[in-house]
Amino acid sequence: MFGLHRVCPSLPVEGVSDRDYEVHVAREHVGNEAYHQRVTKTGIQSMDGEERSPSRSAPSVISKPWTIYSSTVNLPAVLNDPRKSRRETDFFTKTWGESFVEKPHLPPSPYVQEIARIHFDRYIRKTARRLHSNLRSSAQAASDSAETSDSHESARLRERDSADVEKIPKVFFRNDFHLENPETFEAVLPWSQFTGKQSYKLLQEKLSHYLDIVEVHISKHISSRSNAFFTAMASHDKLQENLQNTCEAIRDLRQKIIRIDDVLSKNSLGILQFKISRSNHVKVHNKLKMMATVHQTQPTIQLLLSTSEFVGALDLISTTQEVLSQELAGIQSFRHLGSQLVEMEKLIDKMLLGEFSTFATLSLNRSIDDPVPHDDEKLSGIVFGMLRQRQFNMLDTYKEEAFSAIKALIKLTVVNAVSVSGNGDVDTSSSSSLSEQMRLLNFSQWLGLFSSVFQNLIKLLERIKGTYSMIASLVMVAAGRSTDGSPDPAAATTRENGIAPDLEADVDDVVGEVTNQLAGMNGTPLPRVSPPPSIVAEASDRGDLDMDILIAPGEYNKLMSGLNDMFSSICDYTHDRCLKLLQARGKDGFLERLSSTEFVHLSRTVEAFVTKCETVTGRKGISLRGGLQTQANKFVNRFHEERKNKLGLILDNERWKQTDVPAGLQELLTSMAKGEISLDLLVKTDRDTTGGKPNGSVRLNGEKYAVVGTVLLLLKMVAEYCQCVEDMPSAAGDILTRLVEILQIFNSRSCQLILGAGALQLVGLKTITTKNLALTARCLQLVAFYIPLARDFFAQRLPSKQMILLKNCDKICKDYNDHVQEIYNKLVSIMDDSLTQCLSTWVVRAPVPSPCFREVCRRTRKLHEAISVLLPPDQVQNLFVRINQSFKERLKEEIVKHNVCNDGGPKQGLVTSDLHFYEENVGSLDGLKGCIGVMDIWR
Repeated sequence: MFGLHRVCPSLPVEGVSDRDYEVHVAREHVGNEAYHQRVTKTGIQSMDGEERSPSRSAPSVISKPWTIYSSTVNLPAVLNDPRKSRRETDFFTKTWGESFVEKPHLPPSPYVQEIARIHFDRYIRKTARRLHSNLRSSAQAASDSAETSDSHESARLRERDSADVEKIPKVFFRNDFHLENPETFEAVLPWSQFTGKQSYKLLQEKLSHYLDIVEVHISKHISSRSNAFFTAMASHDKLQENLQNTCEAIRDLRQKIIRIDDVLSKNSLGILQFKISRSNHVKVHNKLKMMATVHQTQPTIQLLLSTSEFVGALDLISTTQEVLSQELAGIQSFRHLGSQLVEMEKLIDKMLLGEFSTFATLSLNRSIDDPVPHDDEKLSGIVFGMLRQRQFNMLDTYKEEAFSAIKALIKLTVVNAVSVSGNGDVDTSSSSSLSEQMRLLNFSQWLGLFSSVFQNLIKLLERIKGTYSMIASLVMVAAGRSTDGSPDPAAATTRENGIAPDLEADVDDVVGEVTNQLAGMNGTPLPRVSPPPSIVAEASDRGDLDMDILIAPGEYNKLMSGLNDMFSSICDYTHDRCLKLLQARGKDGFLERLSSTEFVHLSRTVEAFVTKCETVTGRKGISLRGGLQTQANKFVNRFHEERKNKLGLILDNERWKQTDVPAGLQELLTSMAKGEISLDLLVKTDRDTTGGKPNGSVRLNGEKYAVVGTVLLLLKMVAEYCQCVEDMPSAAGDILTRLVEILQIFNSRSCQLILGAGALQLVGLKTITTKNLALTARCLQLVAFYIPLARDFFAQRLPSKQMILLKNCDKICKDYNDHVQEIYNKLVSIMDDSLTQCLSTWVVRAPVPSPCFREVCRRTRKLHEAISVLLPPDQVQNLFVRINQSFKERLKEEIVKHNVCNDGGPKQGLVTSDLHFYEENVGSLDGLKGCIGVMDIWR
């Protein structure tokens, strides 16, 4: 019922008088209701001095039945141990406990039996079950009663406290309670209700009563939390004691450590300190040596630049900057050296660009016939330096210099050619005047000029290709891509860093000393060039880490692509300048006025140059071929127009009579029949220098072709078209189209002149005879013979996408054959009309043979005499078979008309005699024996 410090938790700590204490004991600790009532009747005042009436202020005490737990025992009686032999305490027992003093030994009594626990086992087993059951029921009842009593007590206290608190007006518990507020002040002190002195006193007592309720409520709340407070205080005291013990232990441990440090550690640590101090002195000495070496960097760089060793100077600058940033960072004496090195590096960049531009200018503009090669050593040093500085614009610089050199070379060649030609003084002040003077050259002079330009440009391109190959090799070396099996142009003439061998001995000692000192100060070598980790990994995979890798793989690909583009641009520019030269000469129509032979020479010259350029550069030329193609198209147009006009004029004046064939033309036609066309044969045909006897007809494969002069000219044109496509394969499609047009013109015009009888008005022929028709048919057959040969000739030279043009040859060949058949039909029609006219006068009577059949045989013989010398026998035979068939049809009609029947009568005999006469006369003609019969008309 008392707390940890033997004080009731519900008793206030201060301000408790004797009477208050008695009231507290009566109310909280004593269950005697009579005592409580006696105390109450005596009018004991409360702790605040106010007299509490039983009805208002005195709390009600619930009386409880007295039990054995209600009795109290004094503390000394509880602490007195009757088993102790003595009660006195001395110094030893007070300090170290009662166990420090030996206890007296009491021997057992021989008259008392020793009782052990085993004597009670039977009884314990017998009563254990009932004991356990009784304990469980007692514990359950006790817990229920305790819970009930606690719940009742707590409910009673809460009700009492809430009832007391509810008596206080709510205005006192408001958060905004301030007496400064007039409304609050009026609610607390209602001045309007004060009527006298008694009302003031009542208000004071009322407020005092509210104050007492609040204080009691607060004191109960504090008393309910007192256990936790006293527990925390006890824990705090224990914690302070433990902390004090810990501090003492730490103090002892420190003393021991100090003694151990004095005995064991200070001497050993002194040795280590001396060693560290010595190491620091060595580092300072090395640092001073490094500073002295760095101090020599600028003179060394100047020495390297004076010998044009740009790569060595750049490597030295890079190594020095790395040492300044890593090893000598913060050194005040070198605070300006870094910026000076940066400025020197910028100066080297400008020197590299200037040196490369100067090298390109000297290399490209020196004499074409100069056999001295360019300085590979100097070029390798410059290129390595520019690659080291990532100055990839050197390709653009070289390309511009190459453009200027090509332009200057062409102009110089033109000036020399014009001055040699003797056309007056050469004015080089303007390009227009030079072009005008160039146009004064004849074809042979101009072709010589063109050839000289081509030769000089080929030499210049070979020189550019050498520089291109050298730069490409250096780029491969810089990228670490050179292999043992591939040639390394830089390795033969330069060191790996680009330093020339003849200058190596002058500066190798200085550079080696400076670089080695910078690299070896801290015992680990510093790299001359610090490539990115990705490049190092790639080089490690290839096994060539011993090479300096100056550019990354991406940069290598970009450079190689730029090199190829540069070389391609130079080649294209070369062709463009040549094309401009060609166009400048052709402005006045000079190229269109060239003869076939001259244009062929020009075409071959240009084609040879383009082919050689492709061999040198490995790139197909387009622009110059395109320009030549344009000129070729113009030439083909003029070529075709000339021959078309010429063919039209000859056809308009052709009298369609058989002509002799010159021996040279016969040789040309024979060669064409074999699929061979020679320019020499065409020249012989033009000049007619063969001296052979002309033939009466064209002889091919054992056949004779009677021809007119126009056909010979047409076949010569076909040969010229074939030779033209042989010399200009690029214009094969256009030439084939024009050839087909020429053949169509001849076919259509010959049809108009012969079948359409146009020659009667144009030439003045009296009539179109059967001989004219047969001669025309034979001429068409000869041309149709050469059309498939020309088709095969063009098929070998046409590109695959133009093969469809060959269908035009097949169509024109079919048109020629159809035209021949139309002529044969015309011959049959003429004879049919003539024989029908004869049969119209036929009278079946004597004499036999009749005059009609005599006239039929005469006309038939006359036709045979006219065409047998022109057409081959098989064609003559086929023609007369058709004529005979037409004659029999007309004869049947006449027999029916004259009522002649197959009855063996006199009329049949007369007709049979005429028929026998017709068979004998017509069958006796050459080539017609056995194929002419009319006796089957009676069937």
